[in-house]
Amino acid sequence: MNRYKNLFNHLKKKNEACFTPFIIIGDPNFEDSLSIIDILIKNGADALELGIPFSDPIADGITIQKSNLRSFSSGINVQKCFKFIQKIRIKYPNIPIGILVYANIIFNKGIKNFYSECSFTGIDSVLIPDVPLQEYKIFLKYANIFNINSIFICPPNADKNIIEKISLYGTGYIYLLSRSGVTGTKNEAILPDKKIISMLKQKSNTPLLQGFGISDTMYIKNLLKIGISGVICGSVIIEKIEKYYKKNIVMYNSIGKLVKKLKKSTILKKN
Repeated sequence: MNRYKNLFNHLKKKNEACFTPFIIIGDPNFEDSLSIIDILIKNGADALELGIPFSDPIADGITIQKSNLRSFSSGINVQKCFKFIQKIRIKYPNIPIGILVYANIIFNKGIKNFYSECSFTGIDSVLIPDVPLQEYKIFLKYANIFNINSIFICPPNADKNIIEKISLYGTGYIYLLSRSGVTGTKNEAILPDKKIISMLKQKSNTPLLQGFGISDTMYIKNLLKIGISGVICGSVIIEKIEKYYKKNIVMYNSIGKLVKKLKKSTILKKN
């Protein structure tokens, strides 16, 4: 079963784009993090992107860095992350679940063992932000063996060579960056270059989801008009956890309202 393919077909019939929230597993703690997943799904999340906490998240800004630290402080580790995802998969058998994980975590477990456990746990995709395309071959080998989608990041200045490789190897979806730099809402997201979108679509049918710094509903609506299939929002949600994690009910309500608003902006008008 390809949950991403089923999801995008389903959304297309409803004239909707994909809203994917991103959070760090275990922030602010294991149980609250599970409850946050329920809030995300209840208020419109179409898919989940979950970060496995890492001590040196080089692709992430200060908001997600702090999220990683809160998770570590609560006692999370890689095995607990897999148990966390297993609980979600049992409860929500159809929603696509992707993970963002840095390469050292995979090396520490062994590449084959890591992808095997992803398959056993019910993970649909793996995104490794610190592995360049030139070094991805061994990861791709085991991803394919265990039927895990490989998510590739397309930078805003991607050239023809990068686009061809991403289009060739990427499955599930292609992660289109809003801008260079690290994650965070303080730097404004920029609409992608239409030439890059056009080149990606000429080379592949894999849906394009844009992420990094997306927090504005009007921006999302404008993004979808130029052919993007959905958005990934992380920091804007994690900011709510950071602000309210000592007040559970306030945190849940705040996240729920935000997610409902963001999801609403992905519902397209009928022709």
